[in-house]
Amino acid sequence: MIILGIESTAHTIGVGIVSENGVLANENETYTPPQGLGIHPREAADHHAVKAPYLIKRALDKAGVRLSDIDAVAFSQGPGLGPALRVGATVARFIAIKYSKPLVPVHHGVAHIEIAKMTTGAKDPLVLLVSGGHTMVTAYSGGRYRVFGETMDISVGNCLDMFARFLGLPNPGVPHLEECASRGKVMLELPYTVKGQDMSFAGLYTAAVKLVKEGKRTEDVCLSIVNTAYYMLAEVTERALALLGKREIVLAGGVARSHILRSIMEIVASEYAATLHVVPPEYAGDNGAMIAWTGLLAYRSGVSISIEDSVIRQRWRIDEVSIPWIKYSNS
Repeated sequence: MIILGIESTAHTIGVGIVSENGVLANENETYTPPQGLGIHPREAADHHAVKAPYLIKRALDKAGVRLSDIDAVAFSQGPGLGPALRVGATVARFIAIKYSKPLVPVHHGVAHIEIAKMTTGAKDPLVLLVSGGHTMVTAYSGGRYRVFGETMDISVGNCLDMFARFLGLPNPGVPHLEECASRGKVMLELPYTVKGQDMSFAGLYTAAVKLVKEGKRTEDVCLSIVNTAYYMLAEVTERALALLGKREIVLAGGVARSHILRSIMEIVASEYAATLHVVPPEYAGDNGAMIAWTGLLAYRSGVSISIEDSVIRQRWRIDEVSIPWIKYSNS
């Protein structure tokens, strides 16, 4: 079985091709906004529309297949930025109609989890999903990924990226912010907002900006915002581990590239005799392979959608998605 997947939820347009043996191609292009600015949805969509045909050709050439060879086409139906999502959905519909292929809807967050599980070999993990659009602790139970803690406002990736932009650091912001943090010497007081199992990062960003404007040393503020954010994540992950008794942790999403977060989560895992699995860097950020792989799992389990029903879902929650391809005995 060969599945082509299209990712277009935010700044990245990606085309992946997979078989049941793994990834055959993973071609991606990222829209980079002007320095100091965030993603403009319409400009990102224009970028994706231009890049999509070239990416499809590159992916097909790398995989050594033709569009007529694929068994189905998967696309990121949501959540994400409306204009960007529509580009990927439109391209996927065109391929499905022209080549008479089934269309498979994929939830972006589920795709982050499934590519991390596939590439690391994790079986039944607690997942810390951290990216520009997601911040949650989740695990599979009863046919769905259940949420055991999440952000109440902005994601941790969004918080750190916004602060990096405020400082004028280059894109992507988080690695440069962490480099700045490595030169910090003093932890400054910032809001540490964990309510039950949920977190808030908006106040953390606002307070960090205020400290910089008050003249605090930038490196110390970077050290403080990075560590405060990551230890909030560690607390809710640790509490979910204690509740669920999982023996595996998966770190997924773009922020999983952070060596600081990884070192913190290694401590959490060791305290609970759990194994930490971290998604490989090439599959951490948004990419086409994760959509294709999750599309393969879904299509093999009987999931497909009509053209008429393939409208995008900008605010699609992960715990609304049925996961028929997981068959645990405790489900």
